[in-house]
Amino acid sequence: MIITVTPNAALDLTWWVDRIEPGATHRVPSGMARAGGKSLNVARVADQQGLAVLAIATAGGTTGAELELELSASGVPHTLVPVAASTRRSLALYDAGADETSIFNEYGEDHSAAEWADLLAAVDDALPGASCLVGSGSLPPGADTDFYSGLVRRAAAAGIPSIIDTSGPALLAAADAGATVLKPNRDELVAATDIADPIRGARSLIARGARLVLLSLGSAGMIAVSADDPSGHLSARLPEPLAGNPTGAGDAAVAAVASCFAESPGATPPAEAILRRATAWSAAAVLMPLAGEISPLHDELSTTIRIERHTETPS
Repeated sequence: MIITVTPNAALDLTWWVDRIEPGATHRVPSGMARAGGKSLNVARVADQQGLAVLAIATAGGTTGAELELELSASGVPHTLVPVAASTRRSLALYDAGADETSIFNEYGEDHSAAEWADLLAAVDDALPGASCLVGSGSLPPGADTDFYSGLVRRAAAAGIPSIIDTSGPALLAAADAGATVLKPNRDELVAATDIADPIRGARSLIARGARLVLLSLGSAGMIAVSADDPSGHLSARLPEPLAGNPTGAGDAAVAAVASCFAESPGATPPAEAILRRATAWSAAAVLMPLAGEISPLHDELSTTIRIERHTETPS
């Protein structure tokens, strides 16, 4: 079973607009509201693909109640930890004319020490029999940046891989703790490491203790940098970029990574297999209107992906 942990869940609101005119009033079709946050999107994709999954998240206030209702209706197995602060909201506006999505994420509010303890207790209860542990998304302001590194250590103690998708000091802490897979995007990697070159930045995370860094490059595809291949790295991309809504593409990639480990319990899947599936599922997410879903074309897309190995020049 794949365990996903969302410490800063969100009620995701999505609207589609024919064309956004700055400063203008827009009449739009009814939008969609879904339980979200990166790890909840991961859980949705994994569940959609028939994988056993348990989504653990926080929920509070009226938005938390709406999140709980929607998540229950979705059928995704879940455990929600009550918190006092209202669950944050995330707004995605898709401009069909420009084929662009603008996203507005509320920061969220920190949890109390007791609420953080309850969240970790829910994780501990779920770990027996788990195939991997996924932690992704932002942390609320004021939260301990060691939260995700704590998940990595819990996974290691349970003998299962950890997959972390976060940013800033929390990303570095997860690397220091020896995360099995880290999945930043290019901007998150530069911000965390202060290294402009993506390969050098990824290598710095490997040097800190991560085993594999899967780096999202948007329409340019993905890169895999592995501790098991110190002299080179892999790149993957489609023949042509796909038009659509990229919201949730990174979460679909994380779900793909988790699925590879879930299918090979006790073993480490080849980096190339992880990279191919992650690229295909990420692309398939772009074809869907909402985060947390991938197109059934993902297998077809996988066959078109070009993977190359690049030799690195020693620094």
